Amino acid sequence: MHGLKGHTVCFTGRVLVDDVWTVRATCAKRAGQRGAVPKTDFSRKVTLVVYGDLASKVVTDDRRAYSSTLVDAEAERSRGRHVCVVDADGFSKLLKGRPAPCLELRKARAGRVRPVAADTTEGGGVLGAPLRVRRTGRRLSGDLALDLSTLDKATTAHEATVGALIAYLSRQGVEARAHAPGAPQFDAGWSRGEEVFVAEVKSLTGAREEQQIRLGIGQVLDYAHQLWSMHPNTVLHPVLVLERPPSLARWAALAGSVGLRLAWAPAFAGL
Repeated sequence: MHGLKGHTVCFTGRVLVDDVWTVRATCAKRAGQRGAVPKTDFSRKVTLVVYGDLASKVVTDDRRAYSSTLVDAEAERSRGRHVCVVDADGFSKLLKGRPAPCLELRKARAGRVRPVAADTTEGGGVLGAPLRVRRTGRRLSGDLALDLSTLDKATTAHEATVGALIAYLSRQGVEARAHAPGAPQFDAGWSRGEEVFVAEVKSLTGAREEQQIRLGIGQVLDYAHQLWSMHPNTVLHPVLVLERPPSLARWAALAGSVGLRLAWAPAFAGL
C-alpha cells in the first residue's frame, strides 16, 4: 500500500514507531494527521490493521491463534474484501509517506500466528533486495541524542565495512542482501543453500570498542530471536561483523558460547 489517506485503520496494541513504543491513542492521532480515519475496534469499515504488541492479548481463536482483530481481518479476506495488514515498520513508513508491504497471516512457533511478509525472496522472507553501500555525511552535534544502534550506520567506517563484506561475499559467489519487508532491520544477510545468515556490522574507529561489541551482540541476537519466531523452519545463523579484529580474544569465546559467529574485515575468516 502507498499511503494512509482514505483508509479506516485500527491497531492491535501499542506500536514500535521508529524504535519508540507508541500507545494506540497516539498512533491513531498520527494516522489521522495523515488522512486516515482511526477506529478503536474492528468493523466492516476497517481497511487497514496495524499489527502492534499482542503480548498481553487474549487469544480468541484456538485453531489459528490470532488476536480477535486479526481473526476478523482474516474473515473479511476470506469473504473477498481485502483488509491490509502492516507491522510497526510498515506503519512507520506510511507515516513518512512511503509505501509499505501488506503482510500475510501465518502460523508461527508454539501455536502463535503473526503477520509476515510473503516468502517471495531468497531466504524465506528474511532476505530482501540486494544490499548497497549508503552515502554518509558528517555527524552533527545533536546526533549524540540518537539511539546508538542507528547512529553507527551513519559513519563512513561502518559503510566501508559493509562494502568490504559485500565484496568478500561476492568473491565467494554469494550476494549480500538487505532485510526483507517486515523483518528486523539487520545490516546484511545472505544465504548458502538452505542456511540463512543475518549480520550486524559494527565500526570500531572513533568509538569505545567494548561498547560497540556489546551493542552488536545484543542487536544481532535480538534480530535472530525475532526471526526464529517468525520463520521457525529456517536454519538461521547470527553473525557480528567488526571493522577490524577486536583487541581482546575473549570476544570470540563469548560469541561462540552463545551460538554467534564473529568475523572482521578484511579477511572475514569463519564466514
